[in-house]
Amino acid sequence: MDIDASTVWWIAAAVAVAAELATGTFYLLMIALGLAAGGLAASLGASWVGQLLGAALVGGGAVAAWTTLRAHRPPPVPANANPDVLSDIGRQVHVTRWAADGTARVHYRGAEWSARWQGDGPPPGAGHYTIRSIDGNQLVVSS
Repeated sequence: MDIDASTVWWIAAAVAVAAELATGTFYLLMIALGLAAGGLAASLGASWVGQLLGAALVGGGAVAAWTTLRAHRPPPVPANANPDVLSDIGRQVHVTRWAADGTARVHYRGAEWSARWQGDGPPPGAGHYTIRSIDGNQLVVSS
C-alpha cells in the first residue's frame, strides 16, 4: 500500500491538533496550520522541497505572528484587581478616619471591612475612595 504525501501531511496536522487539544499549547495549532499547508502543496503537485517550504513558511509565519501579537498585548490584570473576576473592583467606599498605619474600617455590603490605602504617602483623609483590588479580606483603595 502506497500512501500519498498529502495524506501524511494531513495526518501529521491532525496529530498536531489532537496534541494541542490535549495540552492547550496554542503554538501546536500554528504548527498544524503549517502541516496543513504542506498537505495542500502536496495535493497541488508541489515537489518535496516545495511542500517543506510551504509548511515552514506558513507554520513559522503563524508562530511569529502569534508571538508578535502576544508581545504587544498588555499584561493580564491580576485576578484580585480584575473587575471581570471581582465585581467589587471600581466600587466606592466611605472612610470616616484612617489609622496611623494607613488602614481603616469601612462599612461595605452590609459588613465591616478592613481597608488599606494604596497611594504614596499617608492617606489624604476622610472621604469616598475607590476599591482597586482585594488582598485576602482587605480592600485596597485609592482616590
